[in-house]
Amino acid sequence: MPIRSYRRLFRLAIALLIASTALGCPATAHATTPSHPTLDAASIDAYVNAFMERTDLPGAVVAVTRGDKVVRAAGYGHTAAGKAMTARTPVPVASLSKSMTAMAVMRLVEEGRVDLDEPVHRYLPEFTMADRRAEKITVRQLLNQTSGMADSAYPDLTRPQAHTLTEAVADMREAGLAAEPGAEWNYHNPNYFVAARLVEVVSGRPFADYMATQVFRPLGMTDTESVDTTDDMPAHARGYVRAYGMLFPRSHPRWFAAGGHGVVTTADDLSQWLIAQNNQGRSATGRRVISAPSVDIMHTPPQGREYAMGWSLSPSGEEPRQIRHTGELLTHNAIQTLLPDSRTGIAIVANTGMISGDDAAVMLEGLVDLAQGKSPAVRTPFTMKADYVLAALTLAAIALGTLGCVRARRWARRTADRPLWRVGLRMLPCAAPIVLFAQLTDLIGLFMNREGTLAQLMYIWPALVIWSAAAALASTVVIIARSLAVLPSRRICALPSQGPIGGDDDAALRRGRVGDIEREGTEAVGEQAASCAQDERVDAEQVFVDEAQRGK
Repeated sequence: MPIRSYRRLFRLAIALLIASTALGCPATAHATTPSHPTLDAASIDAYVNAFMERTDLPGAVVAVTRGDKVVRAAGYGHTAAGKAMTARTPVPVASLSKSMTAMAVMRLVEEGRVDLDEPVHRYLPEFTMADRRAEKITVRQLLNQTSGMADSAYPDLTRPQAHTLTEAVADMREAGLAAEPGAEWNYHNPNYFVAARLVEVVSGRPFADYMATQVFRPLGMTDTESVDTTDDMPAHARGYVRAYGMLFPRSHPRWFAAGGHGVVTTADDLSQWLIAQNNQGRSATGRRVISAPSVDIMHTPPQGREYAMGWSLSPSGEEPRQIRHTGELLTHNAIQTLLPDSRTGIAIVANTGMISGDDAAVMLEGLVDLAQGKSPAVRTPFTMKADYVLAALTLAAIALGTLGCVRARRWARRTADRPLWRVGLRMLPCAAPIVLFAQLTDLIGLFMNREGTLAQLMYIWPALVIWSAAAALASTVVIIARSLAVLPSRRICALPSQGPIGGDDDAALRRGRVGDIEREGTEAVGEQAASCAQDERVDAEQVFVDEAQRGK
Protein backbone atom coordinates (compact mmCIF):
# COMPACT_ATOMS: atom_id res chain seq x y z
CA MET A 1 0.00 0.00 0.00
CA PRO A 2 1.36 3.48 -0.80
CA ILE A 3 2.04 5.94 2.00
CA ARG A 4 -1.10 7.87 1.01
CA SER A 5 -3.18 4.79 1.77
CA TYR A 6 -1.66 4.48 5.23
CA ARG A 7 -2.37 8.13 5.89
CA ARG A 8 -5.99 7.56 4.89
CA LEU A 9 -6.12 4.50 7.14
CA PHE A 10 -4.66 6.47 10.04
CA ARG A 11 -7.12 9.32 9.57
CA LEU A 12 -9.97 6.81 9.39
CA ALA A 13 -8.80 5.20 12.63
CA ILE A 14 -8.69 8.58 14.42
CA ALA A 15 -12.12 9.53 13.11
CA LEU A 16 -13.63 6.24 14.20
CA LEU A 17 -12.01 6.45 17.62
CA ILE A 18 -13.37 9.97 18.11
CA ALA A 19 -16.79 8.87 16.92
CA SER A 20 -16.82 5.85 19.22
CA THR A 21 -15.76 8.01 22.16
CA ALA A 22 -18.46 10.52 21.39
CA LEU A 23 -21.05 7.79 21.12
CA GLY A 24 -19.70 6.02 24.19
CA CYS A 25 -19.83 9.02 26.53
CA PRO A 26 -23.61 9.16 26.92
CA ALA A 27 -23.73 5.37 27.00
CA THR A 28 -23.37 5.29 30.77
CA ALA A 29 -26.85 4.76 32.11
CA HIS A 30 -27.90 4.80 35.72
CA ALA A 31 -29.18 1.67 37.37
CA THR A 32 -32.68 1.64 38.78
CA THR A 33 -31.91 2.40 42.43
CA PRO A 34 -33.83 4.15 45.20
CA SER A 35 -33.85 7.96 45.20
CA HIS A 36 -31.35 7.81 48.09
CA PRO A 37 -28.93 5.06 47.02
CA THR A 38 -27.99 2.75 49.84
CA LEU A 39 -25.61 -0.17 49.96
CA ASP A 40 -28.18 -2.90 50.47
CA ALA A 41 -29.24 -6.11 48.75
CA ALA A 42 -31.95 -4.46 46.63
CA SER A 43 -29.65 -1.72 45.31
CA ILE A 44 -26.86 -4.19 44.59
CA ASP A 45 -29.23 -6.50 42.71
CA ALA A 46 -30.64 -3.60 40.70
CA TYR A 47 -27.20 -2.40 39.67
CA VAL A 48 -25.79 -5.83 38.79
CA ASN A 49 -28.86 -6.78 36.79
CA ALA A 50 -28.75 -3.47 34.90
CA PHE A 51 -25.06 -4.02 34.11
CA MET A 52 -25.64 -7.57 32.89
CA GLU A 53 -28.55 -6.50 30.71
CA ARG A 54 -26.51 -3.72 29.11
CA THR A 55 -23.35 -5.76 28.50
CA ASP A 56 -24.85 -9.24 27.98
CA LEU A 57 -22.48 -10.51 30.68
CA PRO A 58 -23.26 -14.25 30.98
CA GLY A 59 -22.64 -14.69 34.69
CA ALA A 60 -21.04 -13.33 37.85
CA VAL A 61 -20.87 -13.75 41.60
CA VAL A 62 -20.79 -10.76 43.96
CA ALA A 63 -19.94 -10.48 47.64
CA VAL A 64 -20.40 -7.22 49.57
CA THR A 65 -19.74 -6.77 53.29
CA ARG A 66 -19.71 -3.92 55.80
CA GLY A 67 -17.96 -4.41 59.10
CA ASP A 68 -18.63 -7.98 60.20
CA LYS A 69 -21.93 -8.22 58.32
CA VAL A 70 -22.72 -9.66 54.89
CA VAL A 71 -24.67 -7.11 52.87
CA ARG A 72 -25.10 -9.30 49.81
CA ALA A 73 -23.63 -12.57 48.54
CA ALA A 74 -25.25 -13.78 45.34
CA GLY A 75 -24.80 -15.27 41.90
CA TYR A 76 -26.25 -13.84 38.69
CA GLY A 77 -26.71 -15.27 35.21
CA HIS A 78 -25.27 -18.64 34.24
CA THR A 79 -22.03 -20.56 33.82
CA ALA A 80 -20.55 -21.60 30.45
CA ALA A 81 -22.23 -24.96 31.04
CA GLY A 82 -25.62 -23.23 31.29
CA LYS A 83 -26.12 -23.69 35.04
CA ALA A 84 -27.61 -20.85 37.07
CA MET A 85 -25.02 -19.07 39.22
CA THR A 86 -25.77 -18.75 42.95
CA ALA A 87 -23.96 -17.74 46.10
CA ARG A 88 -22.67 -21.34 46.30
CA THR A 89 -21.39 -21.62 42.73
CA PRO A 90 -17.63 -22.35 42.75
CA VAL A 91 -15.60 -19.90 40.65
CA PRO A 92 -11.86 -19.39 40.09
CA VAL A 93 -10.60 -16.13 41.58
CA ALA A 94 -7.22 -16.19 39.78
CA SER A 95 -4.70 -13.83 41.38
CA LEU A 96 -6.94 -12.98 44.32
CA SER A 97 -5.32 -16.21 45.51
CA LYS A 98 -2.07 -14.36 46.22
CA SER A 99 -3.44 -12.54 49.26
CA MET A 100 -4.64 -15.90 50.63
CA THR A 101 -1.20 -17.49 50.11
CA ALA A 102 0.32 -14.51 51.90
CA MET A 103 -1.95 -15.14 54.89
CA ALA A 104 -0.74 -18.77 55.01
CA VAL A 105 2.86 -17.55 55.16
CA MET A 106 1.96 -15.01 57.87
CA ARG A 107 0.45 -17.82 59.95
CA LEU A 108 3.86 -19.52 59.89
CA VAL A 109 5.53 -16.20 60.75
CA GLU A 110 3.30 -15.82 63.81
CA GLU A 111 4.21 -19.34 64.89
CA GLY A 112 7.89 -18.37 64.74
CA ARG A 113 8.64 -20.88 62.02
CA VAL A 114 9.40 -18.32 59.31
CA ASP A 115 11.13 -14.92 59.42
CA LEU A 116 10.01 -12.53 56.71
CA ASP A 117 13.48 -11.03 56.32
CA GLU A 118 15.44 -14.26 56.14
CA PRO A 119 16.52 -15.67 52.74
CA VAL A 120 14.04 -18.08 51.22
CA HIS A 121 16.92 -20.51 50.64
CA ARG A 122 17.19 -21.04 54.41
CA TYR A 123 13.72 -22.64 54.51
CA LEU A 124 13.69 -23.98 50.97
CA PRO A 125 17.15 -25.27 49.96
CA GLU A 126 15.73 -26.65 46.72
CA PHE A 127 15.05 -23.08 45.53
CA THR A 128 18.05 -22.30 43.35
CA MET A 129 18.45 -20.21 40.21
CA ALA A 130 21.17 -19.66 37.63
CA ASP A 131 21.68 -16.18 39.10
CA ARG A 132 23.57 -16.40 42.41
CA ARG A 133 21.80 -13.25 43.63
CA ALA A 134 18.72 -15.42 44.14
CA GLU A 135 20.30 -16.70 47.37
CA LYS A 136 19.61 -13.26 48.88
CA ILE A 137 15.86 -13.19 48.09
CA THR A 138 13.89 -12.89 51.33
CA VAL A 139 10.43 -14.19 52.14
CA ARG A 140 9.11 -10.62 52.34
CA GLN A 141 10.48 -9.85 48.88
CA LEU A 142 8.69 -12.88 47.47
CA LEU A 143 5.34 -11.74 48.85
CA ASN A 144 5.89 -8.08 47.87
CA GLN A 145 7.06 -9.15 44.38
CA THR A 146 10.39 -7.34 44.73
CA SER A 147 12.51 -10.50 44.49
CA GLY A 148 14.07 -9.51 41.16
CA MET A 149 12.23 -12.28 39.31
CA ALA A 150 10.21 -11.12 36.31
CA ASP A 151 8.56 -12.30 33.10
CA SER A 152 11.35 -10.64 31.12
CA ALA A 153 13.85 -13.13 32.59
CA TYR A 154 11.53 -16.12 33.07
CA PRO A 155 8.26 -15.95 31.06
CA ASP A 156 6.39 -18.69 32.92
CA LEU A 157 3.19 -18.59 30.84
CA THR A 158 5.07 -19.25 27.60
CA ARG A 159 6.87 -22.30 29.02
CA PRO A 160 5.70 -25.91 29.51
CA GLN A 161 3.45 -25.84 32.56
CA ALA A 162 4.38 -27.71 35.72
CA HIS A 163 2.12 -30.21 37.49
CA THR A 164 3.23 -29.75 41.13
CA LEU A 165 4.83 -27.08 43.29
CA THR A 166 7.98 -29.18 43.51
CA GLU A 167 8.22 -29.26 39.74
CA ALA A 168 7.40 -25.54 39.41
CA VAL A 169 10.28 -24.58 41.72
CA ALA A 170 12.66 -27.06 40.08
CA ASP A 171 11.91 -25.55 36.65
CA MET A 172 13.42 -22.26 37.83
CA ARG A 173 16.94 -23.65 38.33
CA GLU A 174 18.15 -22.33 34.96
CA ALA A 175 16.32 -18.99 35.25
CA GLY A 176 17.96 -15.65 35.84
CA LEU A 177 16.90 -12.49 37.64
CA ALA A 178 15.78 -9.26 36.00
CA ALA A 179 17.01 -7.09 38.89
CA GLU A 180 18.81 -7.10 42.21
CA PRO A 181 16.55 -8.51 44.97
CA GLY A 182 14.65 -5.64 46.59
CA ALA A 183 15.53 -3.11 43.88
CA GLU A 184 12.48 -3.33 41.61
CA TRP A 185 8.85 -4.40 41.67
CA ASN A 186 7.77 -6.88 38.98
CA TYR A 187 4.49 -8.77 38.98
CA HIS A 188 5.49 -12.41 38.56
CA ASN A 189 3.46 -15.51 39.40
CA PRO A 190 6.48 -17.71 40.28
CA ASN A 191 7.07 -15.55 43.37
CA TYR A 192 3.97 -17.16 44.80
CA PHE A 193 4.79 -20.63 43.50
CA VAL A 194 7.93 -20.43 45.64
CA ALA A 195 5.98 -19.02 48.60
CA ALA A 196 3.46 -21.89 48.37
CA ARG A 197 6.24 -24.47 48.21
CA LEU A 198 7.81 -22.83 51.26
CA VAL A 199 4.52 -23.34 53.13
CA GLU A 200 4.57 -27.03 52.15
CA VAL A 201 8.14 -27.63 53.29
CA VAL A 202 7.98 -25.66 56.55
CA SER A 203 4.57 -27.03 57.58
CA GLY A 204 5.29 -30.55 56.37
CA ARG A 205 1.86 -30.70 54.71
CA PRO A 206 0.59 -30.34 51.13
CA PHE A 207 -0.14 -26.71 50.33
CA ALA A 208 -3.83 -27.35 49.59
CA ASP A 209 -4.28 -29.11 52.95
CA TYR A 210 -2.57 -26.33 54.86
CA MET A 211 -4.74 -23.68 53.16
CA ALA A 212 -7.91 -25.63 53.94
CA THR A 213 -7.16 -26.28 57.63
CA GLN A 214 -5.25 -23.15 58.61
CA VAL A 215 -6.83 -20.42 56.48
CA PHE A 216 -10.12 -21.32 54.81
CA ARG A 217 -11.95 -23.37 57.46
CA PRO A 218 -11.03 -21.08 60.38
CA LEU A 219 -12.45 -18.15 58.40
CA GLY A 220 -15.68 -20.03 57.66
CA MET A 221 -14.81 -20.56 53.99
CA THR A 222 -16.22 -24.09 53.84
CA ASP A 223 -16.51 -24.38 50.04
CA THR A 224 -13.08 -23.01 49.14
CA GLU A 225 -10.05 -24.95 47.93
CA SER A 226 -6.67 -24.44 46.30
CA VAL A 227 -5.94 -26.48 43.17
CA ASP A 228 -2.74 -27.09 41.22
CA THR A 229 -3.85 -26.35 37.65
CA THR A 230 -6.72 -24.81 35.71
CA ASP A 231 -7.66 -28.35 34.67
CA ASP A 232 -8.60 -28.98 38.32
CA MET A 233 -11.03 -26.05 38.35
CA PRO A 234 -14.78 -26.52 37.76
CA ALA A 235 -15.37 -27.33 34.06
CA HIS A 236 -11.63 -26.73 33.49
CA ALA A 237 -12.21 -22.99 34.05
CA ARG A 238 -14.42 -22.80 30.95
CA GLY A 239 -15.81 -19.32 30.42
CA TYR A 240 -16.40 -16.70 27.73
CA VAL A 241 -14.42 -14.43 25.42
CA ARG A 242 -15.99 -11.23 24.11
CA ALA A 243 -15.44 -10.04 20.53
CA TYR A 244 -17.38 -7.54 18.36
CA GLY A 245 -20.14 -7.35 20.95
CA MET A 246 -20.62 -11.12 20.94
CA LEU A 247 -19.68 -13.78 23.50
CA PHE A 248 -17.97 -17.05 22.67
CA PRO A 249 -17.64 -19.92 25.19
CA ARG A 250 -14.07 -21.22 25.36
CA SER A 251 -12.15 -23.76 27.40
CA HIS A 252 -9.08 -22.59 29.27
CA PRO A 253 -5.66 -24.05 28.37
CA ARG A 254 -3.89 -25.86 31.19
CA TRP A 255 -1.94 -23.46 33.41
CA PHE A 256 -0.12 -24.27 36.61
CA ALA A 257 -1.79 -22.19 39.32
CA ALA A 258 -1.01 -23.32 42.90
CA GLY A 259 -0.13 -20.43 45.19
CA GLY A 260 -0.39 -17.74 42.54
CA HIS A 261 -3.85 -18.13 41.03
CA GLY A 262 -5.30 -21.48 42.03
CA VAL A 263 -8.08 -20.75 44.56
CA VAL A 264 -11.66 -21.75 43.72
CA THR A 265 -14.32 -20.25 45.99
CA THR A 266 -17.91 -18.94 46.18
CA ALA A 267 -19.68 -15.66 46.83
CA ASP A 268 -20.60 -16.86 50.33
CA ASP A 269 -16.98 -17.66 51.13
CA LEU A 270 -15.65 -14.47 49.60
CA SER A 271 -17.85 -12.51 51.98
CA GLN A 272 -16.19 -14.31 54.92
CA TRP A 273 -12.76 -13.50 53.51
CA LEU A 274 -13.62 -9.79 53.16
CA ILE A 275 -14.96 -9.62 56.71
CA ALA A 276 -11.67 -10.95 58.12
CA GLN A 277 -9.72 -8.35 56.15
CA ASN A 278 -11.81 -5.47 57.50
CA ASN A 279 -12.07 -7.01 60.96
CA GLN A 280 -8.34 -7.13 61.76
CA GLY A 281 -8.02 -10.86 61.25
CA ARG A 282 -11.18 -12.01 63.05
CA SER A 283 -13.79 -14.15 61.32
CA ALA A 284 -17.48 -13.24 61.14
CA THR A 285 -18.01 -15.41 64.23
CA GLY A 286 -15.28 -13.55 66.13
CA ARG A 287 -12.59 -16.22 65.84
CA ARG A 288 -9.06 -14.81 65.71
CA VAL A 289 -7.37 -16.34 62.64
CA ILE A 290 -4.43 -13.95 62.33
CA SER A 291 -3.26 -11.00 64.39
CA ALA A 292 -4.07 -7.38 63.64
CA PRO A 293 -0.35 -6.47 63.18
CA SER A 294 -0.04 -9.22 60.56
CA VAL A 295 -3.07 -7.85 58.70
CA ASP A 296 -1.46 -4.39 58.76
CA ILE A 297 1.78 -5.84 57.35
CA MET A 298 -0.12 -7.51 54.52
CA HIS A 299 -1.90 -4.25 53.69
CA THR A 300 1.17 -1.98 53.90
CA PRO A 301 3.51 -1.72 50.89
CA PRO A 302 7.24 -1.10 51.23
CA GLN A 303 8.30 2.54 51.26
CA GLY A 304 7.70 4.17 47.89
CA ARG A 305 5.65 1.29 46.47
CA GLU A 306 1.96 0.42 46.13
CA TYR A 307 2.02 -3.41 46.27
CA ALA A 308 1.91 -5.43 49.48
CA MET A 309 1.49 -9.20 49.79
CA GLY A 310 -1.34 -9.69 47.31
CA TRP A 311 -2.88 -6.24 47.78
CA SER A 312 -2.38 -2.88 46.04
CA LEU A 313 -3.02 0.54 47.51
CA SER A 314 -4.95 3.00 45.37
CA PRO A 315 -2.87 5.97 44.17
CA SER A 316 -2.36 8.78 46.62
CA GLY A 317 -5.22 11.27 46.50
CA GLU A 318 -7.75 8.85 45.02
CA GLU A 319 -11.05 8.82 46.87
CA PRO A 320 -12.29 6.72 48.44
CA ARG A 321 -9.08 5.07 49.65
CA GLN A 322 -8.95 1.45 48.51
CA ILE A 323 -6.84 -1.66 49.10
CA ARG A 324 -7.50 -3.98 46.18
CA HIS A 325 -6.27 -6.66 43.81
CA THR A 326 -7.38 -8.01 40.47
CA GLY A 327 -7.39 -11.59 39.22
CA GLU A 328 -7.41 -12.64 35.59
CA LEU A 329 -7.61 -15.88 33.70
CA LEU A 330 -8.20 -16.12 29.96
CA THR A 331 -11.86 -16.96 30.63
CA HIS A 332 -12.60 -15.28 34.00
CA ASN A 333 -11.80 -12.00 35.69
CA ALA A 334 -12.07 -11.03 39.34
CA ILE A 335 -11.46 -8.14 41.70
CA GLN A 336 -11.56 -7.53 45.43
CA THR A 337 -11.39 -4.21 47.24
CA LEU A 338 -11.44 -2.94 50.80
CA LEU A 339 -12.68 0.53 51.72
CA PRO A 340 -10.95 1.01 55.09
CA ASP A 341 -12.76 4.24 55.94
CA SER A 342 -16.16 2.51 55.91
CA ARG A 343 -14.93 -1.05 56.55
CA THR A 344 -16.63 -2.11 53.31
CA GLY A 345 -15.50 -5.09 51.29
CA ILE A 346 -16.45 -5.91 47.70
CA ALA A 347 -15.47 -8.94 45.59
CA ILE A 348 -16.67 -9.78 42.08
CA VAL A 349 -15.93 -12.69 39.74
CA ALA A 350 -17.23 -12.64 36.14
CA ASN A 351 -16.98 -15.46 33.62
CA THR A 352 -15.45 -13.36 30.83
CA GLY A 353 -11.75 -13.22 30.06
CA MET A 354 -9.14 -10.56 30.71
CA ILE A 355 -9.14 -7.29 28.71
CA SER A 356 -11.87 -8.44 26.31
CA GLY A 357 -14.03 -8.75 29.43
CA ASP A 358 -12.78 -6.88 32.47
CA ASP A 359 -16.40 -6.77 33.61
CA ALA A 360 -15.48 -7.23 37.28
CA ALA A 361 -13.35 -4.07 37.39
CA VAL A 362 -16.05 -2.03 35.63
CA MET A 363 -18.79 -3.37 37.91
CA LEU A 364 -16.67 -2.51 40.94
CA GLU A 365 -16.79 1.18 40.04
CA GLY A 366 -20.57 1.16 40.29
CA LEU A 367 -20.63 -0.72 43.60
CA VAL A 368 -18.04 1.67 45.09
CA ASP A 369 -20.29 4.56 44.04
CA LEU A 370 -23.19 2.80 45.73
CA ALA A 371 -21.12 2.33 48.90
CA GLN A 372 -20.60 6.11 48.97
CA GLY A 373 -24.30 6.83 48.61
CA LYS A 374 -24.06 7.79 44.94
CA SER A 375 -26.27 6.57 42.13
CA PRO A 376 -24.08 4.07 40.25
CA ALA A 377 -23.50 4.52 36.52
CA VAL A 378 -23.64 1.44 34.30
CA ARG A 379 -20.46 1.59 32.26
CA THR A 380 -19.25 -0.93 29.70
CA PRO A 381 -15.83 -2.52 29.14
CA PHE A 382 -13.86 -0.39 26.69
CA THR A 383 -13.45 -3.26 24.21
CA MET A 384 -17.20 -3.23 23.56
CA LYS A 385 -16.64 0.08 21.71
CA ALA A 386 -13.04 -0.48 20.62
CA ASP A 387 -13.94 -3.74 18.87
CA TYR A 388 -16.21 -1.92 16.43
CA VAL A 389 -13.38 0.47 15.59
CA LEU A 390 -11.09 -2.52 15.04
CA ALA A 391 -13.76 -4.15 12.87
CA ALA A 392 -13.86 -1.06 10.66
CA LEU A 393 -10.07 -0.99 10.48
CA THR A 394 -10.03 -4.67 9.55
CA LEU A 395 -12.43 -4.09 6.66
CA ALA A 396 -10.41 -1.04 5.59
CA ALA A 397 -7.20 -3.09 5.58
CA ILE A 398 -8.82 -5.77 3.42
CA ALA A 399 -10.22 -3.15 1.03
CA LEU A 400 -6.89 -1.35 0.70
CA GLY A 401 -5.11 -4.67 0.16
CA THR A 402 -7.51 -5.58 -2.63
CA LEU A 403 -7.13 -2.15 -4.21
CA GLY A 404 -3.35 -2.42 -4.00
CA CYS A 405 -3.41 -5.74 -5.88
CA VAL A 406 -5.71 -4.42 -8.61
CA ARG A 407 -3.47 -1.40 -9.17
CA ALA A 408 -0.18 -3.29 -8.91
CA ARG A 409 0.60 -3.07 -12.68
CA ARG A 410 -0.21 0.63 -12.79
CA TRP A 411 2.06 1.17 -9.78
CA ALA A 412 4.84 -0.82 -11.49
CA ARG A 413 4.61 1.31 -14.66
CA ARG A 414 4.86 4.51 -12.63
CA THR A 415 8.07 3.28 -11.04
CA ALA A 416 9.57 1.70 -14.18
CA ASP A 417 12.13 4.49 -14.69
CA ARG A 418 13.43 4.31 -11.13
CA PRO A 419 16.24 2.16 -9.74
CA LEU A 420 15.17 -1.04 -8.05
CA TRP A 421 16.48 0.11 -4.68
CA ARG A 422 14.17 3.11 -4.80
CA VAL A 423 11.27 0.88 -5.74
CA GLY A 424 12.09 -1.30 -2.73
CA LEU A 425 12.11 1.74 -0.46
CA ARG A 426 8.69 2.75 -1.75
CA MET A 427 7.34 -0.67 -0.81
CA LEU A 428 8.94 -0.56 2.63
CA PRO A 429 5.90 1.07 4.36
CA CYS A 430 3.86 -1.94 3.28
CA ALA A 431 5.93 -4.05 5.67
CA ALA A 432 4.82 -2.03 8.73
CA PRO A 433 1.64 -4.12 9.37
CA ILE A 434 3.68 -7.30 8.96
CA VAL A 435 6.18 -6.13 11.58
CA LEU A 436 3.33 -5.07 13.87
CA PHE A 437 1.72 -8.50 13.67
CA ALA A 438 5.06 -10.25 14.22
CA GLN A 439 5.72 -8.14 17.34
CA LEU A 440 2.14 -7.93 18.61
CA THR A 441 2.62 -10.22 21.60
CA ASP A 442 5.74 -8.30 22.65
CA LEU A 443 3.93 -4.96 22.40
CA ILE A 444 0.98 -6.19 24.45
CA GLY A 445 3.47 -7.75 26.87
CA LEU A 446 5.07 -4.34 27.40
CA PHE A 447 1.65 -2.83 28.05
CA MET A 448 0.62 -5.57 30.50
CA ASN A 449 4.10 -6.14 31.93
CA ARG A 450 3.60 -9.83 31.17
CA GLU A 451 4.85 -12.27 28.55
CA GLY A 452 2.42 -14.38 26.55
CA THR A 453 1.77 -16.14 23.24
CA LEU A 454 -0.32 -15.29 20.19
CA ALA A 455 -2.74 -18.10 21.07
CA GLN A 456 -3.26 -16.54 24.50
CA LEU A 457 -3.70 -13.13 22.89
CA MET A 458 -6.60 -14.56 20.89
CA TYR A 459 -8.37 -15.02 24.23
CA ILE A 460 -7.30 -11.68 25.63
CA TRP A 461 -8.36 -9.45 22.71
CA PRO A 462 -9.52 -11.35 19.59
CA ALA A 463 -10.52 -8.26 17.60
CA LEU A 464 -7.04 -6.78 17.95
CA VAL A 465 -5.38 -9.97 16.70
CA ILE A 466 -7.80 -10.30 13.77
CA TRP A 467 -7.21 -6.69 12.69
CA SER A 468 -3.43 -7.05 12.95
CA ALA A 469 -3.47 -10.35 11.04
CA ALA A 470 -5.75 -8.96 8.31
CA ALA A 471 -3.53 -5.89 7.86
CA ALA A 472 -0.40 -8.07 7.71
CA LEU A 473 -1.98 -10.43 5.18
CA ALA A 474 -3.19 -7.55 3.01
CA SER A 475 0.27 -5.99 3.05
CA THR A 476 1.93 -9.28 2.16
CA VAL A 477 -0.38 -9.80 -0.82
CA VAL A 478 0.25 -6.23 -2.05
CA ILE A 479 4.03 -6.66 -1.78
CA ILE A 480 3.87 -9.91 -3.78
CA ALA A 481 1.55 -8.41 -6.42
CA ARG A 482 3.77 -5.37 -6.91
CA SER A 483 6.94 -7.47 -7.04
CA LEU A 484 5.44 -9.69 -9.74
CA ALA A 485 4.33 -6.61 -11.68
CA VAL A 486 7.70 -4.85 -11.43
CA LEU A 487 9.80 -7.65 -12.98
CA PRO A 488 7.98 -7.87 -16.39
CA SER A 489 7.98 -4.09 -16.68
CA ARG A 490 11.77 -4.11 -16.16
CA ARG A 491 12.23 -6.67 -18.99
CA ILE A 492 10.13 -4.59 -21.37
CA CYS A 493 12.12 -1.48 -20.55
CA ALA A 494 15.34 -3.37 -21.36
CA LEU A 495 14.32 -3.84 -25.06
CA PRO A 496 16.00 -1.59 -27.75
CA SER A 497 12.79 0.30 -28.43
CA GLN A 498 12.65 3.71 -26.77
CA GLY A 499 9.10 4.48 -27.75
CA PRO A 500 6.02 3.88 -25.68
CA ILE A 501 4.57 0.40 -25.57
CA GLY A 502 2.08 0.04 -28.41
CA GLY A 503 3.39 3.14 -30.30
CA ASP A 504 4.60 3.47 -33.92
CA ASP A 505 8.19 2.65 -33.05
CA ASP A 506 7.08 -0.44 -31.23
CA ALA A 507 5.01 -1.53 -34.22
CA ALA A 508 7.98 -0.95 -36.54
CA LEU A 509 10.13 -3.02 -34.24
CA ARG A 510 7.64 -5.85 -34.38
CA ARG A 511 7.39 -5.59 -38.21
CA GLY A 512 11.18 -5.66 -38.47
CA ARG A 513 11.29 -8.78 -36.36
CA VAL A 514 8.70 -10.47 -38.61
CA GLY A 515 10.71 -9.56 -41.70
CA ASP A 516 13.85 -10.96 -40.17
CA ILE A 517 12.05 -14.18 -39.39
CA GLU A 518 10.69 -14.43 -42.98
CA ARG A 519 14.13 -13.81 -44.50
CA GLU A 520 15.68 -16.36 -42.20
CA GLY A 521 13.00 -18.89 -43.27
CA THR A 522 13.54 -18.23 -47.01
CA GLU A 523 17.30 -18.59 -46.68
CA ALA A 524 16.82 -21.85 -44.79
CA VAL A 525 14.53 -23.23 -47.55
CA GLY A 526 17.03 -22.20 -50.27
CA GLU A 527 19.88 -23.82 -48.43
CA GLN A 528 17.84 -27.01 -48.06
CA ALA A 529 16.99 -27.05 -51.82
CA ALA A 530 20.63 -26.52 -52.81
CA SER A 531 21.64 -29.33 -50.53
CA CYS A 532 19.10 -31.67 -52.20
CA ALA A 533 20.33 -30.72 -55.72
CA GLN A 534 23.89 -31.38 -54.70
CA ASP A 535 22.84 -34.80 -53.39
CA GLU A 536 21.13 -35.62 -56.75
CA ARG A 537 24.25 -34.71 -58.73
CA VAL A 538 26.37 -36.89 -56.49
CA ASP A 539 23.94 -39.80 -57.04
CA ALA A 540 23.95 -39.35 -60.87
CA GLU A 541 27.74 -39.31 -61.03
CA GLN A 542 27.84 -42.50 -58.97
CA VAL A 543 25.43 -44.26 -61.39
CA PHE A 544 27.59 -43.22 -64.41
CA VAL A 545 30.72 -44.62 -62.78
CA ASP A 546 28.98 -47.88 -61.97
CA GLU A 547 27.75 -48.32 -65.60
CA ALA A 548 31.20 -47.66 -67.03
CA GLN A 549 32.75 -50.26 -64.80
CA ARG A 550 30.17 -52.91 -65.87
CA GLY A 551 30.86 -52.12 -69.54
CA LYS A 552 34.46 -52.98 -69.09
